[in-house]
Amino acid sequence: MAIHTRTETYAPPAGLGGMPLMSAALVGVLALGAAFFLGGDHFYKGYLLGILFWVGASLGCLALLMVQHLSGGAWGVVTRRIYEAAARTLPLMALLFVPIAISLPHLFEWANPEAVAADAILQHKQGYLNVPFFLTRAVLYFVIWSGMALLLSRWSARQDAADAAGQEALSLRMQRLSGGGLVVYALTVFFMSVDWVMSLDPHWFSTIYGMLFMVNQGLSALALAIAVLVLLARTPPMSAVIAPAHLHDLGKLLLAFVMLWAYLTFSQFLIVWSANLPEEIPWYLTRMQGGWGAVSIVLIVFHFIVPFLLLLNRDLKRHGRLLVVVALWIVVMRFVDLFWLMGPLHGARELTVHAPDVLAPLGIGGLWVAMFLWQLKARPLLPLGEPYLQGALEHGKHGH
Repeated sequence: MAIHTRTETYAPPAGLGGMPLMSAALVGVLALGAAFFLGGDHFYKGYLLGILFWVGASLGCLALLMVQHLSGGAWGVVTRRIYEAAARTLPLMALLFVPIAISLPHLFEWANPEAVAADAILQHKQGYLNVPFFLTRAVLYFVIWSGMALLLSRWSARQDAADAAGQEALSLRMQRLSGGGLVVYALTVFFMSVDWVMSLDPHWFSTIYGMLFMVNQGLSALALAIAVLVLLARTPPMSAVIAPAHLHDLGKLLLAFVMLWAYLTFSQFLIVWSANLPEEIPWYLTRMQGGWGAVSIVLIVFHFIVPFLLLLNRDLKRHGRLLVVVALWIVVMRFVDLFWLMGPLHGARELTVHAPDVLAPLGIGGLWVAMFLWQLKARPLLPLGEPYLQGALEHGKHGH
């Protein structure tokens, strides 16, 4: 397979921007506006749900990008531009986080002085759970995440125009940043999961929560990347590049993430249930009753059992249309799982779904997709300066 290294060879399709980009942005603005005017106080939970989902997709792509720089492999080379474009949406996510920052008392009991005054546990946790420190940490998270994403993207773009020695040097630089970056990613996501989700129920805690969120983000990112890659492979130039072997590799990785999600989710349940502590067990008791219990069953069946059984099939993993259906279904289940993790707020027990729970994530998603398309169309769809690009394309041609 001959490889052309001219930038225009793998230029994004002309239809990638323009109307799709503007349509996504318009949907985002209209959906957010509707969520705000229809939701009342329920708007804030839906908005946080949307932020968690789409920030998670960006962070998952950043993590997969760093894993690819460290491990190599054809699966990461053909999807690298997707990961880079998604990671570069983080500055937009930082801007969209501002409404959360100015509405903390609507979401978090620890941000409400009256609730703190009446609760000894909240008073004990005020050293960590207080508004100034929360906002400082949030700013630090976005600065670190955006910085790593922009550096990796900048070096990758420079690699396209470098000579052989420069390509190797930049590849080594990206590997070094990725090695330490994954550690930083793990630490920041752990604290982010505590700050933004676990503290919604400040009496409850779980030591496995941060790792669960890392897997959640990786699963969301991989499923979205597969969907985008299959859509790109329908038209030139990627239709001549993406082969069943590439999809097979990504399908196997998706299966591994599904299994890891199930393992960590069950591990958390087993630890909490066996300990049977009054501070921990009510979190699960609420989610095992009524409508929340039905959501739990839906997650067991449709987030694990069904995708697990489907992804065991080798032919499905090599068939683009079938694989993208499974990937998009997992994206939907990721949204349901995040809704389940957030659970009822402020002592409520019954399952209720309000318009902002759907409209706000849809609105943020529209803006995220518009930003993603804008970033994706700005560069060639393959990393032309990657030393292992030839091997990645040959893998698609000869892989079994």
